[in-house]
Amino acid sequence: MEVVILPDADAVARLAADRVAAVVRRRPDAVLGLATGSSPTGTYARLAAAVAAGELDLSRASGFALDEYVGIPREHPESYASVIRRTVTEPLGMDPARVHVPDGRAADLAAAAEEYDRAIATAGGVDVQLLGIGANGHIGFNEPTSSFASRTRIKTLAPRTRADNARFFDDPDEVPTHCLTQGLGTILEARELLLVAQGEAKAEAVAAAVEGPLSSMCPASALQLHRRAAVLVDEAAASRLRLADYYRYTYAHKPGWQGA
Repeated sequence: MEVVILPDADAVARLAADRVAAVVRRRPDAVLGLATGSSPTGTYARLAAAVAAGELDLSRASGFALDEYVGIPREHPESYASVIRRTVTEPLGMDPARVHVPDGRAADLAAAAEEYDRAIATAGGVDVQLLGIGANGHIGFNEPTSSFASRTRIKTLAPRTRADNARFFDDPDEVPTHCLTQGLGTILEARELLLVAQGEAKAEAVAAAVEGPLSSMCPASALQLHRRAAVLVDEAAASRLRLADYYRYTYAHKPGWQGA
């Protein structure tokens, strides 16, 4: 696992966007794994700016969202179908037909989950998966005790997750209790993982994911199993890392042939 500590949230967004852009430039029809929440918004804004400037073309790329709430209409402003459309598909100039979100309104949710995994496989797998991290260590909506072998499935949102997401809704009671989420096993099949985190509120979860034991109590610790996982954090999110100085030293002396 590569850990990169950067000065601030803007620097995190800039480096994450550069790494995603590098994948797309190598493979214009790349398959992107798309996270929602507040963590990746700066990365998407940076990518959108590159598209607007004519420096990047994502029109041939495909995307698969990590998760979706169960029970709210796709047109609801806080459905992840709507969020992905507003923050990714439209500003990045992606083809809507190539951008996929789990169907949280399906009559058979279990079947919809299985079909989503098949669709990812049919697309050739995810080239680079962008991830955020919840304060309780979740990635996607894989809450603590999620199996490292789990596939896309129905999950019950933890009370803390619902409380954290209440800021996006008019009333906390509107936050759904269930979701469809890619499983940890699904996520780990991506060829590259890129986790971004900003702020002191994420520091404990980042430390548990990077330096804690491999444990289902911190689902993000599953990144320790991946051969190409990078964790990009600002100084605040890095504040609980015991080996922070080593990570800074390692990145400062990174060989040029390894890339940015």
